[in-house]
Amino acid sequence: MNPLVVPDLGLVVWTTVAFAFLFFILAKFAWKPIMAAIGERERSIEDALLKAEAAKEEMSRLTNENESLIKQARAERDLILSEARKAKDQIVSDAKEVAHKEGARMIELARVEINNQKAIALADVKNQVATLSLEIAEKILRKQFEDQQQQDELVSQLLKEVKL
Repeated sequence: MNPLVVPDLGLVVWTTVAFAFLFFILAKFAWKPIMAAIGERERSIEDALLKAEAAKEEMSRLTNENESLIKQARAERDLILSEARKAKDQIVSDAKEVAHKEGARMIELARVEINNQKAIALADVKNQVATLSLEIAEKILRKQFEDQQQQDELVSQLLKEVKL
């Protein structure tokens, strides 16, 4: 038989002694630092997990805040755009109204000016007609009354027609 497969009593004893001695040395010198390192590692992992959870919660809170700020900004933008549209419509309607009033005023001024010019032109035509009529009448009367006798006859005829 193979001595490695079947243990001898001496081998078992010395293996147990070696194991106990190694266990004692490890327990005396290495066990506490290893356990302290493991404990420290557990604490650092727990701290990291807690910090990660806190960061996750903070990120969630910030995301919610950002979303609410974005909603608020969109609402403000919509309000500003709405007010701008209203202001634009008001300005356009005011400008149309002013333009309409100004156009009506200008048309009325043009009518008045046309009537004034028409009256001036009519007065000028009347004056010219009167002047021409007087000139024509004067020429006719001069021609007709070149003779003194004809003038006397006309005066007497006019006196007969006029009754005082």
